[in-house]
Amino acid sequence: MSSSDIFIGETIGTAVLILLGGGVCAAVTLKSSKARDAGWLAITFGWGFAVLTGAYLAGGVSGAHLNPAVTLGLAIQGGTEWGHVPLYLGSQLLGAMIGALLVWAVYYGQFHAHLTDPEIVGSASTDEGLVDRAAAPKAGPVLGIFSTGPEIRNGVQNVVTEIIATVVLVLAILTQGLNDEGNGLGVLGALITSLVVVGIGLSLGGPTGYAINPVRDLGPRIVHSLLPLPNKGGSDWGYAWVPIVGPLVGGALAGGLYNLAFA
Repeated sequence: MSSSDIFIGETIGTAVLILLGGGVCAAVTLKSSKARDAGWLAITFGWGFAVLTGAYLAGGVSGAHLNPAVTLGLAIQGGTEWGHVPLYLGSQLLGAMIGALLVWAVYYGQFHAHLTDPEIVGSASTDEGLVDRAAAPKAGPVLGIFSTGPEIRNGVQNVVTEIIATVVLVLAILTQGLNDEGNGLGVLGALITSLVVVGIGLSLGGPTGYAINPVRDLGPRIVHSLLPLPNKGGSDWGYAWVPIVGPLVGGALAGGLYNLAFA
């Protein structure tokens, strides 16, 4: 694969992944959305279809890694050249940020309605568009649309959860989902992977929201911190290391386990 193939495929594929995945979170969360309160099943299947769409778009161009944990697992397994890893990761992060911006554009009116509603933002002053910052939570009222957060904040448990879930994902890709060249997802592999993502969400997603992808969390979290959203609250940077470290460790473990048990 050429550098331009990797850049184009990973940027576009990851952008579509985050657009559809973040989009279902926005649809379920925001006021004046027809899908509000649709629940966890809608979110898990929405993310599964997001993976499917992004993977089909990028599979023939870049191999559709769309996830630094997958790239790292493939590099350890031997399907991806280590020299290509930085380009994969940079393209994925850029794509994730673009996807998050597109979610904001699609739901622009809903974001405004949600974040200016006194029932949502508490002590917000709708005249000035301000909230009592001393009382503002670490995680703002729409942060869950952009990034993940734990139900019980325990760093060790949270990172272990992300490691285990990511091992399942990457090991499933390495054992069932690779294309003929072994450097990314094939056509059938994209379908398998999307179903695995749904399964992970249903079974393992409850504690942390199953990031299982560092840029899926980091890119949109950066966008959340920069967007001019009224009363948006904090971006919870104190937790941001968990959905980065956990998936990367999980991807590396999955690559090593594959070489030990399946190669």
